[in-house]
Amino acid sequence: MADNKKQERDFTKEVDALLPEADALIKSGKLQDGLDKILGLEKQTRNAADLSSTIKLVKAAVQHAYNARDFPLLNSTISVLSKKHGQLKGAVSAIVELTISWLPEIKERDGLERWLELLETLRGVTEGKIFLETPRARVTLLLAHYHEGLLKSGKSLNPKESLQTASDLLSDLQVETYSSMERREKTEFILEQMRLLIALAQQKDAEAEKKEGKEALGGGEAEWIKARVGGRKVNEEFLKEAVNEDLKLKYYDLMIQHALHHSEYLDVAKYYHKVWETPSIKEDVNDKGKIALEHIVYYIVLAPHSNEQSDMLHHLYTDPALTRLELHYNLVKCFVTTELMRWPGIAAIYGESLRKTPVFSSKKRWEDLHARVIEHNIRVVAQYYTRISLTRLTSLLDLTLKQTEQTLARLVVSGTVWAKIDRPAGIVSFRAKRSAEDVMNDWSSDMQKLLGLVEKTWMGMNAAQAAQSRVKS
Repeated sequence: MADNKKQERDFTKEVDALLPEADALIKSGKLQDGLDKILGLEKQTRNAADLSSTIKLVKAAVQHAYNARDFPLLNSTISVLSKKHGQLKGAVSAIVELTISWLPEIKERDGLERWLELLETLRGVTEGKIFLETPRARVTLLLAHYHEGLLKSGKSLNPKESLQTASDLLSDLQVETYSSMERREKTEFILEQMRLLIALAQQKDAEAEKKEGKEALGGGEAEWIKARVGGRKVNEEFLKEAVNEDLKLKYYDLMIQHALHHSEYLDVAKYYHKVWETPSIKEDVNDKGKIALEHIVYYIVLAPHSNEQSDMLHHLYTDPALTRLELHYNLVKCFVTTELMRWPGIAAIYGESLRKTPVFSSKKRWEDLHARVIEHNIRVVAQYYTRISLTRLTSLLDLTLKQTEQTLARLVVSGTVWAKIDRPAGIVSFRAKRSAEDVMNDWSSDMQKLLGLVEKTWMGMNAAQAAQSRVKS
């Protein structure tokens, strides 16, 4: 199948003469005779590589079959014409494009069964043809939405299978490699792939939770991984363009769902920050902008301490927009101030408001906030104390002895603080023993500073003596 063959003859006159004759035959009730006349000349135009004439004839053939509402004939005509030996690519593209334009009307007037038959015919015609990759993707998207619709409408006998089928159909399309598809449409397809994968993953996870005594094999973890891979195919710079704002918001919504599943709170905060930076969101200070900013605060304080988390937290604290949210501003202030936060006090001041939010209505996230407060307090203690009794540390943290040891051990392992517990003595040391090399390095540094000071003083004295001698003379 190629269009590289040189046109040998122009059949324009023959086609213009034949089409009215075929129309007359078909109107008189002889549909097959009319199609035979068209297909007879189509063979000649195809062999002569007359593309424009071939397109006219193939479009006329499928149009007559469609007008007659003979769907078996329509499907067979489309398949036969597209598989003809030496069929021109332009002719096949014209057939597919024309047929796709009928799909909405067929679905509404002739029913889902006829619509599905034509979809499958189009998928068969477009399979394996690079020049038809974009039409195939569009047809496949329609079929995937149909299967997903079965689930939403409750008509599916097997809901899990419907969603799996919809996801598999779209996941088979590697649209990022399509050269004929526009960038925006590619992004829309990738986001649909991610959306279906996440919906399927959530469904599998829910099923795994219902199983008593054992987990389902992996749950939806495979789909979560595929969704993350799909997210890497999206160019975030492209999403920054004003015309792509809707795609940007959809993308970050999907990435937030992915990050929340893995409790990656810092990533969630960064995604909400991207949403908040969107002009239409940031300008809406009383609704969407306010919600986005609140969620940035929630998830940045939930994120474990790191350089990146600390940097983002301090930048957020200095942002003038945060001052409009008094409760959230004060919560962030607690975390950026090098002072102890007693958990009972935090729970009393912020607990009632925070527990009403969808974020902290989750028991796990409320416990995670408690853990972040304790970790903040340990970092503060480590700054002010070199050694402290375990009993005193336990009282400062409002924990049991066992909880204090476990939290401290976790922070030591993560590298957040350096600490050593002397259990027999009940002492926690926050200052590491210095090696001889460290001591010598400090001594060398101090000596260099001392010699520099001596040299500067000597030069000053010489200058003063020289000035004084000039005055005397």
